[in-house]
Amino acid sequence: MPRASGPLAEALAQRVVLLDGGLSNQLADQGCDLSGGLWSGRVLAERPDQVEAAHTAYARAGAEVLITASYQVGYEAFAARGHDRAGTTALLHRSVRLAARAAEAADHEVWVAASVGPYGAVLADGSEYRGRYGLSVRELAAFHRPRIEALLAAGPDVLAVETIPDTDEAEALLTVLAETGAPAWLSYTVAAGRTRAGGHLPEAFALAAASPQVIAVGVNCCDPAEVLPALKAAAAVTAKPLLAYPNDGSVWDAPTGTWHTPEAPVPWPLHAWHTAGARLVGGCCRIGPDRITALAALLPGRPE
Repeated sequence: MPRASGPLAEALAQRVVLLDGGLSNQLADQGCDLSGGLWSGRVLAERPDQVEAAHTAYARAGAEVLITASYQVGYEAFAARGHDRAGTTALLHRSVRLAARAAEAADHEVWVAASVGPYGAVLADGSEYRGRYGLSVRELAAFHRPRIEALLAAGPDVLAVETIPDTDEAEALLTVLAETGAPAWLSYTVAAGRTRAGGHLPEAFALAAASPQVIAVGVNCCDPAEVLPALKAAAAVTAKPLLAYPNDGSVWDAPTGTWHTPEAPVPWPLHAWHTAGARLVGGCCRIGPDRITALAALLPGRPE
């Protein structure tokens, strides 16, 4: 089947659309080695067949949007590990192509979202959960611009600007998006009712509300308990469709490279999220294809 025939924004205006889950956990479950600072980018470079298999697993689980393996691919980080600029560009293109192949093989329409992770992701030290890197908005825009241009050249349906920890980085990304005119969603990672860098959520969401390129705004890679308050904060400042793809409530320990799992599963009040405006819903880290299949059966407004 061809990839989705219309823009994702049009679908979001009509119904809930189901995202995929965490790529890294699925790659790990497939036996891939994610050690080292390149994380899933290492698998993209060394085992592209496994990346396509992970996308395929999510498409078979019912996901309607596949997020590419480009989250942690940055020119500087890959250069430090022996990849020249042309090679890194080729990997960014590959990430879109692999997701597109899985989308085209699905038995339902699927959009391809090119992942634009935060600057902190390429540092591989947990900085995306802190933000405030000491860089100016202009410097952050200069970092993101070539990655976004390379991803767009590969022809994704939309950009997934995700796991953004603060408003400075959001402002930089929105500047680049305005230059390209490309559709994107913007998703913050949040904790304790604020952005990870401690920013005021209404202010953060208002930035995205003013951007014509942003088709949806919300949160990802956060505790599920953080989702509903964040959605309500977003709904207070924008009429755009909202999105939510939390993790399972675990906390990432960057020094040890491990997750600290909650003692009991954290509830996902899907009806309340939908009532608050969520139209793009899925999972992030530690949410696998089985959970996506379960979401497909529970989300309201899904096609039969």
